[in-house]
Order: sequence, then C-alpha cells, then structure tokens
Amino acid sequence: MSTPIESRQARVIDELRVFIKKVLSDPTIAVKSVDIARKYRSEPDSDEVIAREISANTNIRIPEEWSDADRMFLEIVHEVLDDEEALY
Repeated sequence: MSTPIESRQARVIDELRVFIKKVLSDPTIAVKSVDIARKYRSEPDSDEVIAREISANTNIRIPEEWSDADRMFLEIVHEVLDDEEALY
C-alpha cells in the first residue's frame, strides 16, 4: 500500500513520462514552448498566459488547474530562459 506522497510522486512521474513522449514525437514542442515563454515572460500573470499559449499552439495541454508536473514544466521553461540570459 502506498502513502499519499508516493501516490503523488507516481502521478507526477506518469505525467512527465507522457510529456516526454510528446516532446520526443514532436521536437518542435520544446522550441515553441521556449519561444512562447520568451514572448510572454514579462507579462502580468505570465505563467497563466504561457500555459494558455502553449496549450493553444502545441499538443501539450496545461489545464486551468495545474498539476505538480505542469508547475514543474513551467519552472523548467523559466530556468531555460534564465540560463539563456546568463549566456549573454
């Protein structure tokens, strides 16, 4: 029997597996996601705008109620942009 924490971690892992499969099947997702994040990063409520635009322009669906995996994805996109800015 698993604990609530283990169940939550398993759900996040399952969501990330599906996400990784989508990215590997369509390599433009990563580029589009970063481009969208770059465009809307300075907007008020940027994460909501970015999530909505990624959902509208890729086969990644980020629902209005974010899961832990959705939050992690948005955090990673921001980290990629931070790393990109650090290079310049």
